[in-house]
Amino acid sequence: MDTPISILGALLGFGIVHSLLASHAAKTLARRLFGDRHSRGWYRLLYNALAAISLLPALALVIALPDRELYRIPPPFSILALGIQAFGVLGMAYSIYQLDFLHFGGLKQVAGWMNLVEVHSQSDTSTSRLVVDGLHRYVRHPLYTSSLIVLWLVSPMTVNRLAFVVGVTLYFYIGSIFEERKLVAEFGDAYRDYQRRVPRLLPRFPAATFRGP
Repeated sequence: MDTPISILGALLGFGIVHSLLASHAAKTLARRLFGDRHSRGWYRLLYNALAAISLLPALALVIALPDRELYRIPPPFSILALGIQAFGVLGMAYSIYQLDFLHFGGLKQVAGWMNLVEVHSQSDTSTSRLVVDGLHRYVRHPLYTSSLIVLWLVSPMTVNRLAFVVGVTLYFYIGSIFEERKLVAEFGDAYRDYQRRVPRLLPRFPAATFRGP
């Protein structure tokens, strides 16, 4: 019982670090300490790096702690699961592409800081614009949904892996609430309308007939 609690605790630490760094208060403090130009140029990239580092303890515990198998997907269903996971990975990649992967990763902001490109967006969120097309027609957070498809179809599933997957699922749901508050603050009624028409994590087919501003 201690093993899953340890993994969930490590994920809780990751979630706290990730959420605090994503908060408006943290970004405001960074601007006060380093100036608006430097903060806008480097914050997103450093935020992503620190988020990745803070996830490492949970991943290390999944590997290092004693574990036992719960179940595995038997063939031929395992082949089908792998195929669905492959589509999930493609969904993750396409979701990041839709969000403007250079902005999402913080590389565009750094390039703007170095005066290599002109950055027009001053967005503090993960996207430089309100995205409502592509996969976002079916679900508001396709990156989260695609990631969960990959995680929940892992086989063999063990106690440690299940604890990690459950923790990530809870984080995605709770994190999406805070993320959407920032998106509402940035995009206003356009995002509220999008929220009413498109589900959060479970896709709706056929797609909603939502058209952005």
